[in-house]
Amino acid sequence: MTERAHAEGHAEEGAGAWSGSWVAERLGVGLTGDEALTGLLGLALRRNPKRAHLLVSNVLGKHVPQSPSVVHGHGVALGRRVRDLLGAEAAERAVVLGYAETATGLGHSVADGLGSAPYLHSTRRPVATVARAGGFEESHSHATSHLLLPEDPALLAGDGPLVLVDDEFSTGNTVLNTVRALHERYPRKRYVVVALVDMRSPADAGRLDDFAREIGARVDLVTTASGTVQLPPGVLEKGQELVARHETPATDPTTEPTADPTTGPTGRVPAAEPSATVRRVELRWPHDVPDGGRHGFTPAHRARLEAALPAMAARIAEALPTGARRVLVLGFEELMYAPLRLAHALEQTVGGDIAVRYSTTTRSPVLAVDDPGYAIRTRLVFPAHDDPADGPGERYAYNVAGAGFDAVVAVVDSVADTPALHAPDGLPARLAAHVPHVLLAVVPSYVPGSPHAPERPSMLPEPLRGPDFSSYAPDEVGWLLQDLSDVTLEAPTEEREEAIQSGGAHYAESLPVEYQPSEQYQQLFHAALETSAARLARAVGAVTEIVLAERSPRPVLVSLARAGTPVGVLMRRWARFRHGLDLPHYAVSIVRGRGIDANALRWLADHHDPADVVFVDGWTGKGAITRELAAALRAFEDSDGITGFDPEIAVLADPGSCVRTYGTRDDFLIPSACLNSTVSGLISRTVLRADLVGPHDFHGAKFYRELAGADLSPAFLDAVSARFPEVTEAVDAQAKDLLSADRAPTWEGWAAVERISEEYGIHDVNLVKPGVGETTRVMLRRVPWKVLARAGAGADLDHVRLLAEQRGVPVEEVADLPYTCVGLIHPQYTRGATGADGKAVTL
Repeated sequence: MTERAHAEGHAEEGAGAWSGSWVAERLGVGLTGDEALTGLLGLALRRNPKRAHLLVSNVLGKHVPQSPSVVHGHGVALGRRVRDLLGAEAAERAVVLGYAETATGLGHSVADGLGSAPYLHSTRRPVATVARAGGFEESHSHATSHLLLPEDPALLAGDGPLVLVDDEFSTGNTVLNTVRALHERYPRKRYVVVALVDMRSPADAGRLDDFAREIGARVDLVTTASGTVQLPPGVLEKGQELVARHETPATDPTTEPTADPTTGPTGRVPAAEPSATVRRVELRWPHDVPDGGRHGFTPAHRARLEAALPAMAARIAEALPTGARRVLVLGFEELMYAPLRLAHALEQTVGGDIAVRYSTTTRSPVLAVDDPGYAIRTRLVFPAHDDPADGPGERYAYNVAGAGFDAVVAVVDSVADTPALHAPDGLPARLAAHVPHVLLAVVPSYVPGSPHAPERPSMLPEPLRGPDFSSYAPDEVGWLLQDLSDVTLEAPTEEREEAIQSGGAHYAESLPVEYQPSEQYQQLFHAALETSAARLARAVGAVTEIVLAERSPRPVLVSLARAGTPVGVLMRRWARFRHGLDLPHYAVSIVRGRGIDANALRWLADHHDPADVVFVDGWTGKGAITRELAAALRAFEDSDGITGFDPEIAVLADPGSCVRTYGTRDDFLIPSACLNSTVSGLISRTVLRADLVGPHDFHGAKFYRELAGADLSPAFLDAVSARFPEVTEAVDAQAKDLLSADRAPTWEGWAAVERISEEYGIHDVNLVKPGVGETTRVMLRRVPWKVLARAGAGADLDHVRLLAEQRGVPVEEVADLPYTCVGLIHPQYTRGATGADGKAVTL
């Protein structure tokens, strides 16, 4: 059977058949809603462990070849509806953001419909010369990392409406996560979400309004059609079984239609050697027009493209074979808009003489089944050819083989015009095995020049590692610090407190004398570790699973030294234990009132993608460090032009309700808070002093080698990680519950601290330290005034009570305390306020 006869056979047997019926009959998946849904969507099976089904759009131009006028027209129509919704004045100030890879062309078409809106799409292709303006993850996808790389940093910084475009609005997670991240950095009053179809479940339907109220902005939704997907119990497992049954190892890799075993063969396309000649067609793409919206596409770019399209379409038409009746213009992954507009112009040029269709290649792995009731009839498989950031892998072209095309015009950008493209198993060769004529058109890849960056040293030192610096193993953590071990920095607690409260010195300019615990106190530490190790292991596992699910599949852990460092080491151990991942882990300095170490950020940006960096701390108190980090990162973006660092801290415990990424919100004893350096790799807290830390230096710290005999750092880590095997099931359940929960920060801890500060006449929130960990720090490093303890608090406070007894500090029980305890620093401290024995006195 010839390709054309095969295609005509498809047309006959598919007449009137819904391209989702095959999946619906076998999995019980159904679509309910607008009558237009079955015309817009078919169904297929994903080769993906996270989702069983794939909604296959008939009008998107991704998996199903479609008339380019239909594809572009759907996007333009949505854009006009957005313009009508916003009104002329607001539409003039709008910016459109599309999602890679599927909606890059749709989003650009929506921008066309709006008329004057600049356009940007997310990308999975990093560009070294362009600063990142943000990034996000798409948890259900097979390839999740999205980067925002506008050439003009101000593109997203305006206050006009932001229009976000995706092919479907299913759970809403991707869009809401994007808006949340962008709103924190670039707040605005109005957002419009645009999709071809709204397929949210009833449970998800109300989240958009709730989210809008949460951020204090208006969020509208514009779609072509709406409905829901009915998924029966066990659909994921059943879908995986169907995929396994229909994936035939013997299928030729160049094309993979699969016969339905219940009905027999349905027209398998035979494997063939390349028989067509691959010829290039010179487009003469205008040099001043970007290939798409990866770095921004302005109304001026649109006008120049419109002017150049007729001539480029004419060159393609001249290169088509004589007698061609059916032609496909095939785009390439994120490169959807340029091929779409070329196809649309070609369609207008050739009129009714030639049927022009448009689709693109994709990363999305989907099962092919040659059945009229299935959306993906055939699959061409070929290797990636653009040196992708996530490494080599398979790419696909669906519904091309067997579709009766006389010619295919493959359109790629110049970055993808590589030897791999022209290899014997490359895309043109795969196409040539099934299509008589293959043309290759190359659009020049637009790469902006290097942005201005402030002058800074070309080389920063490599991280310090144990055993030369810290008692941790060298692979456990790299310290982005400088070693000040030979400098005398310690001062008596009373002198430090007087200097800090008088404004004469900053707390980070000196170090407290290291507390040497008594035998009784050490026994309390070991008892606390024994009773809490499993609880700690569960929290470590839960927060790590959330990071892997929501932040990055291969995160770069960056602990806030020093309290975050043991937690970062444990998270790294969990990722290796549970997932076989060997995650990079560093520790950096952050100083309240001074910000995070900018040189450490520069080192991280030079060695890793900032979007992969996850900052880690032990716990939250009132959220001061959470706010400090967010402010510091904003200042760093302004000073260096480096974007992408996410200010959201991952913590073991979040009793202050200050973050979204945590293992628990319980205020319980984390034994590493009981001690200083002897549970933190023998490293001091960090130091920032002008005579020791220059503008091109990392912040400093000391390595207390002389305390090696008292070091409990390895014992603490080993005691917790030894419990990993026994808590695995509990962690899975806890992480699942947290991922589905509303984890929006309430900042109730900050409110409680403000209330306590006023009630006790302190009038300074910096002297109120909430939570077990912060209270312990007050007892070890500062001059404490009193401890507030929740009535009935048990063994979690044994060590606090012991320290209070040793220092003569009263412990006051409070019935409605939101924390297990709160430490109050002496609010009117001078050395005269402390007795000769060093004990605190009451006011």
